[in-house]
Amino acid sequence: MLFRKRMARLEARARQAAFIGYVGVDRRAPVSEMGQQLMRKAFPDHWSFLLGEIALYSFIVLVVTGSYLTLFFDPSMGEAIYKGSYEPLVGLQVTKAYESTLYISFDVRGGLLIRQMHHWAALIFVAAIGVHMLRIFFTGAFRRPRELNWVLGVTLFLLTLLEGFCGYSLPDDLLSGTGLRTANTIVLSIPVVGTYLSHFLWGGPFPGHVLIPRLYIVHVLFVPGLLIALIGAHLVLVIYLKHSQWSAPGKTNRNVVGQPMFPHFTAKSSGLCLMVFGVFATLGGVAQINPVWAYGPYRTDQASTGSQPDWYVGFLEGALRLMPPWENTVAGHSVMWNVLLPAVVLPGVVFMVLYLYPYFEKWVSGDLMEHHLCDRPRDRPTRTGLGVAALVFYAVLLVAGGNDVIAASFRISVEALTWIFRVSVFAGPVIAFMTTKRICLALQAHDRQVLEEGEESGKVSQDISGGISDSHRPLDGKRRYRLLVRDIPHPLEHPGERAPHRRRLRATLSNWYYRDRVDMPATTEERLQISGKMLDPASGGERE
Repeated sequence: MLFRKRMARLEARARQAAFIGYVGVDRRAPVSEMGQQLMRKAFPDHWSFLLGEIALYSFIVLVVTGSYLTLFFDPSMGEAIYKGSYEPLVGLQVTKAYESTLYISFDVRGGLLIRQMHHWAALIFVAAIGVHMLRIFFTGAFRRPRELNWVLGVTLFLLTLLEGFCGYSLPDDLLSGTGLRTANTIVLSIPVVGTYLSHFLWGGPFPGHVLIPRLYIVHVLFVPGLLIALIGAHLVLVIYLKHSQWSAPGKTNRNVVGQPMFPHFTAKSSGLCLMVFGVFATLGGVAQINPVWAYGPYRTDQASTGSQPDWYVGFLEGALRLMPPWENTVAGHSVMWNVLLPAVVLPGVVFMVLYLYPYFEKWVSGDLMEHHLCDRPRDRPTRTGLGVAALVFYAVLLVAGGNDVIAASFRISVEALTWIFRVSVFAGPVIAFMTTKRICLALQAHDRQVLEEGEESGKVSQDISGGISDSHRPLDGKRRYRLLVRDIPHPLEHPGERAPHRRRLRATLSNWYYRDRVDMPATTEERLQISGKMLDPASGGERE
């Protein structure tokens, strides 16, 4: 009895102290107001919006497992004789980075599990960001007012590639060392400054003795710090700008409909977080990845057969393999076009296009509206075609990065396969664009037919003359709303032949972007309602 009274008094004191502390903070900062707004923030319940959360929880797994691995990893290129538990390598001269990786894998309790969880989380983290960006692109969620968030997302993706490459290179095994040799060649291919930059990064001729420690600092300090800062900024903008949403009854361009953060979204998101952790734990326990003991330590005069980088940089490997052996000497400097173009210029152009695309599309369409409703990909056939073409371009380069493995597996000529990929990397995206655009227009035509005739009821009747016909029923309101409420800009009017070249080019591109469309049958009243639902919440639908 006395113990219960004492616990009750302690509990009351704790509640009073917490209340006093909260009041003190709330008087100096808008805690209550911000907390209330945050707890009532509406989150959409469509599955596609969970892709960003998967990336976030993958990053949390990376931070937790990476923090554990740093306790045992030695990022030194100093050499030692291996005396660990893996007997096939006992007595071999290895670097301390490689030795500590083996120590983590075989001698640290749970070390191999954590290490493999870390590697799987890194792969899925990059994949989740990539798929999340594809969702943003194909639904037009990068448009005003979310251009800055798109830029942050592209920067996050770029930093993630750098973070993955640095972590992949730390074990100093034969496979990662081969990748560093390729990276050194890429740096050397930069005209004029390449040699100086290589000596700066590697601390002298390849392989040097300072690169692994420098990569370690970048991997565990610089890039994670930037990622945490950018992820925080990204989430703040998501909360401030609100989520985009799919069109449905009650959802317009001027509101946000969804479930509140607490308790609905919090419960679902917590469950997803636990599922992500569980998947990574399962993969780390049963799916072997990056067995560095099978590759052996790195030697500058050796390269493992079938060396392939992780998938997210595999397109660079493919581009290097497809590039013809072009080299020139200009002013006494060798210009290695066969390395410079595919490994320096190509990724630079790719990320420049990613950064600038939202502003390019806004310039082409002349659209100054705020957009909070997602586009269906079929309603923007040109944009969707460009996205699919980019995916095909990437896929061809990725597969080409393993042309030697494919040739050996299927017993075909490497040279013939290389030429097939060289043709495909140009023809494939064009065919993909044309095919995707036609499919999108066909789907729009089907939507129009459904609106006009209704959806099939599944009932078939036969008249007295023997003719067979199927019956249709009117669309329900929800589906009719989804098909009719869409925002497709009209092409800009041509300014005339005397107009400046920039304006004529803009009109031509706008016509190419938006001339192909299938208009939906709607009554005058429905069109007025659609215009009201698509009205710009900030400027009343202003357009140039």
